[in-house]
Amino acid sequence: MSEGAGPRGSAPPAESASDRGEPGARPPVRPPVRARSGRRPLPPLIFLLVLAVAAAGTWWYVLRQENAREASQAAACSSAASAPPSLAPSSVTLRVYNATDKKGLAGTVAKALQARGFKVTEIANDRSGRKVTGVGEVRHGPRGDDAAAFVRAFVPGATDYQDTRASATVDVVLGPDFTQLSPPEQVSAALKSGAAAAASC
Repeated sequence: MSEGAGPRGSAPPAESASDRGEPGARPPVRPPVRARSGRRPLPPLIFLLVLAVAAAGTWWYVLRQENAREASQAAACSSAASAPPSLAPSSVTLRVYNATDKKGLAGTVAKALQARGFKVTEIANDRSGRKVTGVGEVRHGPRGDDAAAFVRAFVPGATDYQDTRASATVDVVLGPDFTQLSPPEQVSAALKSGAAAAASC
C-alpha cells in the first residue's frame, strides 16, 4: 500500500467547486432580512388614549362643577335682589288706607303695625281713585323703595306701586283679600333668608 493512501475501501473526500477552482461557484445563501414596517406597538397608543379620555373626563367634571357653582351664585344673587332689606320698623313711617267695604279694617291693621314698631301717621279710607284688588298695595316714592320692600314682608301678596312722592313715607292700602299681617316668625325667616342670600352673592 502506497503512502498517503487511506484505509482500504474508503473513498477520497469529494472536492467542492470552490476547491477545484471551477467557475460559477456561489457563496452560501442567507435568508432575507425583513424590513421594518414602521408600526408603533399598540400598548403605548392604548396608554395615551386612556390618558386622553381621563383628562377629558376630569376637565368635564371640573367644568360642570364650575357651571353649577355659577348657577347657584346667580340664583343667590337673584334671591338677594328680591329679598326684603332688614330695617328697624321704627325707622319706617306708614299711612294705612282701607280700600274695602269692611268698616274699621284700616284702624285694626294700623294698631297691629304699631305693635310691631312702625310709625303710623294716618288712618283713613283710600281716596286715590285706584281700583285695588287682591291683598292690597304698598305705595311709595323713589325714596321709599327699601322701606316698601321691608313693609311687603309684613303684608304678603300686596303688590308694589311706585308714585312720584318726594317723601319716604309708605302707604299700606288694604284690598278685599286681606286677612292678616304675617306672623313675626314668618317675617323674621324672610329677613334672615334675604340676609343669607346677600352674604353668598
